[in-house]
Amino acid sequence: MGAQDVSVASLRIVEQAAALGSFSAAAEALGYTQPAVSRQVAAVEAAIGAPLFERIPRGVRPTEAGTVLVEHATAVLATLEAAETAIARIRERLEGRLALGSIPVAMSVLVPRAIARLSQMNPELDISLQEASTPDLIERVRHDRLDLAVIALGADLPRYDLEDLRPDVLLVDTLRVAVPANHRLARRERVTVDDLRNEPWIVGQAAGDEPVFGAWPTLPEASVAYTGREWPARLGMVAAGLGIALIPHIGAASVPAGVAVIDVDDPAQRTRSAVAVTPAVSSAPARAMVAALRTAAAQIALSRPRQ
Repeated sequence: MGAQDVSVASLRIVEQAAALGSFSAAAEALGYTQPAVSRQVAAVEAAIGAPLFERIPRGVRPTEAGTVLVEHATAVLATLEAAETAIARIRERLEGRLALGSIPVAMSVLVPRAIARLSQMNPELDISLQEASTPDLIERVRHDRLDLAVIALGADLPRYDLEDLRPDVLLVDTLRVAVPANHRLARRERVTVDDLRNEPWIVGQAAGDEPVFGAWPTLPEASVAYTGREWPARLGMVAAGLGIALIPHIGAASVPAGVAVIDVDDPAQRTRSAVAVTPAVSSAPARAMVAALRTAAAQIALSRPRQ
């Protein structure tokens, strides 16, 4: 067997398990049993000849091979969904209204690219946009105030209630570090956690139960220099040389002039995922937007951070 023997269904299972952090959560999201998910993952591992997940106390996390497979699986699934959308557009042009919500970090690149793509193909579709935290967005979708929302899930984040909702993984993301362009580390592609010691950090400010981007998660006794709620403010402080900050890959393409983005080698780092959440029964425009988001996310996943 080889990679060519892996089915689309298996790729979706691996993608969901990586994003949700457990086989049981992936099974619930996709309508399978947990043993069925385990068998599918084992079959993919046999096909590619490498383990995809390792067990952790609260579930599973992808191995290096698993992370690579998920990145490419995201691109494959995005291409298939884009084809389905294009075929659907031939049958019936999308029109009407679509209410879309998003977490702030996805508003910088992912969501605008997806809206532009879908609007160009369907000029009669009226798209409205709301920005909020993950828990707020989930409730808005659940109570029909949004047709879909882009949220964040991860092993280090709260376990949100997604009952009666459909999660579609867009991007399995990793954290990076934004530093001033003239910083001592700016010309390096990768650094270690130890390289970040004694650096001043610019961190996020929480609102209610919204997750916060603080210092590097496994860095002990980090020094916080400034706190800011909005991404442009934090990155502006980085550009001014006031400190360094966390940034997910999903937002790396939006950094301003004067900021460099670098990778961090940290075996203990946990991934987060950008996920599109829709009602169990969604509209044709919502399904088309999920496909557009997948395409935009695939482009981001295969791109390098801006230096």
